[in-house]
Amino acid sequence: MLKKIFTRNKNNVVIPDEKAKSEVPAGIMMKCDHCSQIYYRKELEKNIHVCPNCDYHHQQNAWERINSLFDDGTFEEWDKELISENPMDFPEYMEKVDKDRQKTGLNEAVVTGKGLIGGSPTAFAVMDANFRMGSMGSVVGEKIARAVERARELSIPFIIFTASGGARMQEGVLSLMQMAKTSVAIERLSAAGGLMISVMTHPTTGGVTASFASLGDYNFAEPGALIGFAGRRVIEQTTREKLPKDFQTSEFLFKHGQLDRIVHRHEMKELLTTILALHAVEEVAEEKTPETKVVSVEGGQTR
Repeated sequence: MLKKIFTRNKNNVVIPDEKAKSEVPAGIMMKCDHCSQIYYRKELEKNIHVCPNCDYHHQQNAWERINSLFDDGTFEEWDKELISENPMDFPEYMEKVDKDRQKTGLNEAVVTGKGLIGGSPTAFAVMDANFRMGSMGSVVGEKIARAVERARELSIPFIIFTASGGARMQEGVLSLMQMAKTSVAIERLSAAGGLMISVMTHPTTGGVTASFASLGDYNFAEPGALIGFAGRRVIEQTTREKLPKDFQTSEFLFKHGQLDRIVHRHEMKELLTTILALHAVEEVAEEKTPETKVVSVEGGQTR
């Protein structure tokens, strides 16, 4: 009798057929790129794309980043209508750009705008590596430069999150020109007393690293991010030296003084809120400080 109770009846075991397997929604599960742990995609999304097992920081798209940082309903997008053209008549370039537009829902590899983070206003730009690997073309450079200029005009800080494979080769020298254009805009912001915060995420490489990504008053990065100009293999072949395993990681750059801090994604909004509030207090204090008058004393008389 006991054997009958605890013995599995094979006739009652339901084995899903191939049709049932195919009906499981695609993308409901995902595997961590670092530790291979498998999760429900929604579980990872709730953890803002940080692996609960190994703490690996998966890429976020532009709007996931915005939604994780800005106060609800405060973000206003700028220059959404700007789109790339094909100035070099590069074969199949526009077809690839159109495909990325459909895939990501974005017009270009960067989203810019303004909003509130912890109640403080800020201009913002965030690159999306899902669009042409976040490559820097004419429109990407133009949108970032415009966002920096508006931050200066509005007297608000500017924050950028970078994720890029570098300059967009299909646009040739026009892409490389964006390095200078964005850098000049940032210099104008700095000269006007403006604040810029740069946060480098995985990956930030090429001309983006060599220009606006490295020009912040605060230069931060996420853990484990690849950050560099030329690739490891190119450098090793040029220098004929074997590079360390952690070369061009955010940890390597921090150790060598090229970053101010490595910031975990769970701590990012709190840190940005603190910095923005601190600089807002300093600006108010400067406005309330009376002007210092230069006084000279000659023969006991004040002038």
